[in-house]
Amino acid sequence: MLVDSHCHLNFPDFKDDLDAVIARAREVGVGVMQTICTEMAEFDEVHAIAQAHEGIYCSVGVHPNDSANSEIIPAKKLIEKMFFPKVIGIGETGLDYHYEKSDRTLQKRSFLEHIAAARQSGLPLIVHTRDADDDTIKLLSDEMAKGYFKGLIHCFTSSKYLAEKVIELGFYISVSGIVSFKNAQSIRDAIVDVPMERLLVETDAPYLAPVPHRGKRNEPSFVIHTNKILADIKGITEKECANITTDNFFRLFNKAERPALCA
Repeated sequence: MLVDSHCHLNFPDFKDDLDAVIARAREVGVGVMQTICTEMAEFDEVHAIAQAHEGIYCSVGVHPNDSANSEIIPAKKLIEKMFFPKVIGIGETGLDYHYEKSDRTLQKRSFLEHIAAARQSGLPLIVHTRDADDDTIKLLSDEMAKGYFKGLIHCFTSSKYLAEKVIELGFYISVSGIVSFKNAQSIRDAIVDVPMERLLVETDAPYLAPVPHRGKRNEPSFVIHTNKILADIKGITEKECANITTDNFFRLFNKAERPALCA
């Protein structure tokens, strides 16, 4: 069995064929998916999808690029949502300096509230970081010194240095279809040294479809291609890779229930 640890099933891209998308994922062995919240206004929709489908879970959070669109959500408001059935993560949150869509100070304030929510709730923090490695490392390190929280860097596209630092903090790293791109050798080089017991796989669907589907709409069934590339990088079989990353998912997101077929 495979887990797509990060996708966006509520996005308009899936409006007309969500049931078919989920069915195709099941057909290739994707038994669990986590559909991610990017702003509080969409939480009810995200949660409804999780509630309606077996093996689909969700998170609660505000993407850094959306942190300027509303008031900073305090940790207590995020924590309130953790008591909803099938909410298993806090985020996605983090820092994104690539597009500069949100003021950096606002991004950091939002990030800190999410970290506080993760620390207090015990749910994993789902971190998005782009062109912000130094600030991400500093903020996570400073906050970890104040009290432990668990989490992962989703859709890893950064340096070996970032990978090393977050692994030291006890974090996990999630690999997306980007790892299959021809120009992503530096990412593959960084992943080589990450322990297998700290790796997850994801699609970030509908974005970032892996080879051989690059340029098309991504969907959870395509995580099989990312799993293959990761297996090749680590020198193990696809089955071994699927088993390990699935175990890692349930260890990190321990509120999710493991289906009987992979128990």
